[in-house]
Amino acid sequence: QVQLVESGGGLVQTGGSLRLSCAASGRSFIGYAWAWFRQAPGKEREFVAGMDGIQWRITYADSVRGRFTISKESAKNTVYLQMNSLKVEDAAVYYCAARRTKVLNTTSQYDYWGQGTQVTVSS
Repeated sequence: QVQLVESGGGLVQTGGSLRLSCAASGRSFIGYAWAWFRQAPGKEREFVAGMDGIQWRITYADSVRGRFTISKESAKNTVYLQMNSLKVEDAAVYYCAARRTKVLNTTSQYDYWGQGTQVTVSS
């Protein structure tokens, strides 16, 4: 059974940092692309960052570029999202997702999803 389990969310003040983790299990993820999405109350789920599965090309949403960093530790089947200089508007439930080969910034093409981890940013 494939599982993606996010962790690392919590409450942080504006300007603070958090590191989210996504631990994957249940199959080989060689060649898989990884992405982080987020969903705030009343809003659609939106793409945050992604890493392609073969050439490891990385993409970021404009709203987080320069503040967030996606990385992967293949030996642990774990993907990270380092979030710095957090803003109130970054508050959301953050989800990791996986699909074959290439990152897409739409939710409909992903094979696997985690359950989400809550990030709250106080002003």
